[in-house]
Amino acid sequence: MFSYRHAFHAGNHADVLKHVVLVHLLRHLAQKETPFWVIDTHAGAGLYRLDSEWANKRGEFADGIGRLWSRTDAPAAVAAYLDVVRARNSDGTLRHYPGSPFIALAHLRDADRLRLFEAHSSEIEVLAGNIDAAGRAAPRRTRVQAADGFAQLKALLPPPPRRALTLIDPSYEDKRDYARVLASLREALERFATGCYAIWYPQVQRPESIELPRRLTRLPGIRWLHATLAVRAPADDGLGLHGSGMFVVNPPWTLQAALLESLPWLTQALAQDRHARWTLDSGEPAPQAGARRTPAAAR
Repeated sequence: MFSYRHAFHAGNHADVLKHVVLVHLLRHLAQKETPFWVIDTHAGAGLYRLDSEWANKRGEFADGIGRLWSRTDAPAAVAAYLDVVRARNSDGTLRHYPGSPFIALAHLRDADRLRLFEAHSSEIEVLAGNIDAAGRAAPRRTRVQAADGFAQLKALLPPPPRRALTLIDPSYEDKRDYARVLASLREALERFATGCYAIWYPQVQRPESIELPRRLTRLPGIRWLHATLAVRAPADDGLGLHGSGMFVVNPPWTLQAALLESLPWLTQALAQDRHARWTLDSGEPAPQAGARRTPAAAR
């Protein structure tokens, strides 16, 4: 069992990018009356205390959500994300950070469902307790499983309402996760081609990290949007997280415009040095293998 615990990293710049995208996807799904499912393959603990010893050991949230907390000039997509975080901190002091499961819960209606997987023995206990403590509606809409989300995903697809958002965001502590992401997505698309899939990955000095988005764009017949946000230059020793990416398959048509507005603002707000940058690329299903895709934007 690997040792990764997200509490050390909750609310950092990578969470900001991931959750800005997640909130936009959830709000789009909720615009239609038809129910939808949210599937989170690596759910973590779900809810985090930013005043805990773990969060303060690294203090990564200070350069993530901490920089945005008091801002009143955020673009619409970022403001919607901040509203979700602020709802967890009703006294106006930033102490709690909702992970992806609780961001999803904030958007579910009566008929919507949430399916959470977590393989870490300690994290799954905390997650289950957090869901149980979230009120009567949360356990009724949510199923928590102590299992490998990669292995369990295909059994849920297609979901009964034929509308779903699947978030795939392993820790990548095990470098085999990069290959498993690709294989899981390929298999999921075979079973449920019209679903929305959001894949988070870290930008680190590792060949697998650099190659993953390239391999994802080569999947046949998919429509995709790929956003990255780097807050600093890669470290000289090759260690550490300098940025992250979100690769969305079957994105809503509104997401590209929202990110074109949000990414420059986030880059300026979260920059740690002059090398901070963002990119946004998109692709449509190619009529034949090897067709060229055109980037939407890059800065």
